[in-house]
Amino acid sequence: MDASTASVAAKRRAFRELHESGCFAIPNPWDIGSARWLQGLGFSALATTSSGFAWSRGHPDNGITRDMALAHFQEIVAATDVPVNADFERGFASDPEGVAQSVRLALETGVAGLSIEDSTGDEAHPLFDLDQACERMRAARRAIDRAGGDAILVGRAECFLVGRPDLDETIARLKAYANAGADCLYAPGIRSREQIQAVVGAVAPRPVNLLVGSTSVMTMSEIAELGVRRVSVGGAMARTAWGGFARAARLLAEQGSFDGFADAASGRELNEFFARDLAARTSR
Repeated sequence: MDASTASVAAKRRAFRELHESGCFAIPNPWDIGSARWLQGLGFSALATTSSGFAWSRGHPDNGITRDMALAHFQEIVAATDVPVNADFERGFASDPEGVAQSVRLALETGVAGLSIEDSTGDEAHPLFDLDQACERMRAARRAIDRAGGDAILVGRAECFLVGRPDLDETIARLKAYANAGADCLYAPGIRSREQIQAVVGAVAPRPVNLLVGSTSVMTMSEIAELGVRRVSVGGAMARTAWGGFARAARLLAEQGSFDGFADAASGRELNEFFARDLAARTSR
């Protein structure tokens, strides 16, 4: 199966419509199998996870190359029939021209949307200055518009993730990114109802993506009531899988115990799902 099964244009239209009303979950697979499983559960869109993919290749988060990311996007898009949002980290470039080139290449993989972060990777100066961050966002916007303008651009303010949990600064950045052309705004790390409501209200009517990367006291319906339009989980599903693997491996290595397999997925269930899924794909 390839991206032609559900045309890129159709996926992008569907993705844009999802952002117009309501609230949807956009979980994050890290390989073809996890993407197919999530699609099989009926999710209407998926998002890649830079951390989950990096770990699957033996790299730390933010440790993969642009070529690796692009190949991964293409693989996930080709393997699924639903829109895919690309976790594009900081666009694999510092300068606006480099960001524009990266975005153009990402769009060629068939993704329905992509995010651009404002983090630098430099602990001494963790965020791009606001003017530079906006120039990078405008460059991403121009690249999308030149390609037809139908892909969603997500502007990410990384303040809470880089040790600057200042809500006022976060909101100021998100509003600036909206003015620079971002279709959807995202501030990973905000958690409280008050923080979420403040962000949603500040950037309205632009949709807001909320990250829920751990157990939460709120349900999807409660999050929807706060005005959030979409909810992603980042690397949480990959970390959950790694957690089970790591526990089982440590018990075997340190205690000679097989107790870590107690919560393992059923091989029969997995085989039956992927057999049905494969048959459905090959019969088209």
